[in-house]
Amino acid sequence: MKPRISLKTRLEYDAVAKGLADAGVVEGSMFGMPCLKIEKKMLAGLFGDAMTFKLPPEPRAEALALSGAEAFDPGMGQPMKEWVVVPLEHAGSWPKYAEQALEFVRP
Repeated sequence: MKPRISLKTRLEYDAVAKGLADAGVVEGSMFGMPCLKIEKKMLAGLFGDAMTFKLPPEPRAEALALSGAEAFDPGMGQPMKEWVVVPLEHAGSWPKYAEQALEFVRP
């Protein structure tokens, strides 16, 4: 079952999406959740009241050090190697991690 997404989370996510639109990032869906993509490559998504980001090692370690952050497991019992879940309480850092994710996955 997918976790619920609050209005506050959705508004924060929409602001991140809008900030990346000029870079060619588009909204889509993957794993049944809203996500951000560049040329069909997913860089971030919404998972309940948190955003997920695909990050290289250093930014990923920094994100995982935030309270409540964890490796992203989309429900298959196995965390995804480069992905981290950053809770809503750290929404102020979402644009930075989205930029880093974009640079990481950009073709």
